[in-house]
Amino acid sequence: MTKVPYKIYLNEKELPGFWYNVKAVMKELPPPMLHPGTLKPCTKDDLLPLFCKELVDQEFNTKDKYIEIPEGLMSFYRMIRPSPLIRAYNLEKALDTPAEIYYKFEGTNTSGSHKLNSAAAQVYYAKEQGITTVTTETGAGQWGTALAMACAYYGINLIVYMVKISSEQKPYRKAVIETYGGKVIPSPSNTTEVGRKILEENPGTGGSLGCAISEAIETAMKTENCRYVLGSVLDHVLLHQSIIGMEAKAACDKYGIEPDIIIGCVGGGSNFGGLIAPFMGEKIEGRNNIHFIGVEPASCPSFTRGRYAYDFGDTGKTTPLMKMYTLGSGFIPSPNHAGGLRYHGMSPILSKLYHDGYFEVRSVEQTKVFEAAVEFARCEGILPAPESSHAIRVAIDEAKKCKETGEKKTIIFGLSGTGYFDMTAYMSYNSGTMTDFIPTDEDLEKGFATLPKVD
Repeated sequence: MTKVPYKIYLNEKELPGFWYNVKAVMKELPPPMLHPGTLKPCTKDDLLPLFCKELVDQEFNTKDKYIEIPEGLMSFYRMIRPSPLIRAYNLEKALDTPAEIYYKFEGTNTSGSHKLNSAAAQVYYAKEQGITTVTTETGAGQWGTALAMACAYYGINLIVYMVKISSEQKPYRKAVIETYGGKVIPSPSNTTEVGRKILEENPGTGGSLGCAISEAIETAMKTENCRYVLGSVLDHVLLHQSIIGMEAKAACDKYGIEPDIIIGCVGGGSNFGGLIAPFMGEKIEGRNNIHFIGVEPASCPSFTRGRYAYDFGDTGKTTPLMKMYTLGSGFIPSPNHAGGLRYHGMSPILSKLYHDGYFEVRSVEQTKVFEAAVEFARCEGILPAPESSHAIRVAIDEAKKCKETGEKKTIIFGLSGTGYFDMTAYMSYNSGTMTDFIPTDEDLEKGFATLPKVD
């Protein structure tokens, strides 16, 4: 076996020129999106008023295993990619574990997260189509930050509806978005009809991604030469994020690394789905037996306590219906939840794979997440994003199991971003004021009550 260096960087010639489309190898595809008015399967024409044409084509592509990345986008990717696969030697030593631990680090770009992979792609296609403005939502702010960077690069106007509680907890994310030229509106707001309705029904609400999506969609539909772009959940977003997994697999192949476990955080699914895509494809084809683990917050447990059902992607119930694991579009996470991953639903692709038993999901409380984040930071010198720290928590847990059993396993987890704009949450944890919130069954029933009745 080739000696594994501390940081594995692929060179520019090894930068993947293709995305990996896991739908092309799935034994059974996710059920189709449904039109919210007719409840019939959506067509491309149904989505074209909302999304760019090329993205709609990618959303419906179930045949091509590899989809070429255009040169106009590769020129952007070369500024930020490939990202490193890093051996966590110091963490291994601190845990006194026989396990080998690696993390695929997506925080080396200015936005601080993996979100730039899809932001750049979606804005590139908008530019090619002649679109002049895009709208979006953002929760913790990574997606809004990444999109602002991409819009500045390609010269497109941006309107960001940021979950209100996040905009208050993370003002520096808002400042970065505005520095790159994006307009930030805390959501729910009085700038849209759906925002005013939500505020009337829930005065003082801290908002949710579902609320912000509703406002961004309404604004896109009412703004000339404008399209809506989404940072997770949809198939084309997972496609763009598969560059993470393509690079990780290339690095593993180059240095003879054979992962036993691959771990990623799950909120809407783009990071985890992108990391595991080519590895999962091989598992479906019977070429590996990797144990995949998704990790979600106990306060927003879409997978572990949600229902596999058709649901709207937004609180205002304007999106197509998607078959996914969901807590109901009316579910709003507790305001004390500081760890990101606040979305009520989950990627239809991941939902189908999970439903068919291809991976495990665990939910963890945020104090345990931040405990792992601090341990990792002190060992590895990187302050991780709260979202990424969900994966760190379970990676540490699995490494400790290896110590107990004496079994040597190779663990890879996705470090999806950095936490340098999340200091309010870290201050809360460090001061001992952070608390955990786990919704009761009665709390979840309120969200389930908003599920549409679909035969």
